Amino acid sequence: MTSISDAETQVMQILWDRHPLTSEEIAADLSDKQDWQLATIKTLINRLLNKGVIHAEKDGRRYLYSPLLSRADWQASQGLGLLDKLFGGSLAPLVAQFSSQRRLSPSDLAALKQLIKDYDNE
Repeated sequence: MTSISDAETQVMQILWDRHPLTSEEIAADLSDKQDWQLATIKTLINRLLNKGVIHAEKDGRRYLYSPLLSRADWQASQGLGLLDKLFGGSLAPLVAQFSSQRRLSPSDLAALKQLIKDYDNE
């Protein structure tokens, strides 16, 4: 899957939440989080277009942008990439690392147990 930078991800988050949007609308949504100029946002949009993860549709004199890559697909690829990069693709060390740093809540434990149960039943 195509790599998306942290800055590009911020644009994608806006588009995943609401689309289609113009570059000006994206800039307005990002203005609370970033002090980026419109030119910077247009550069990020062009990068995302070139990577094929968003689509542009001409609307009069402006373009409307929508995501082609779903948030779920991106999250899955990011999770698998992290798992491969940090833990050699093995899930158990990942869970052990996180649980040693932060106590698992009862709901976290229940969710993990349910995942294991579902996996065993497949």
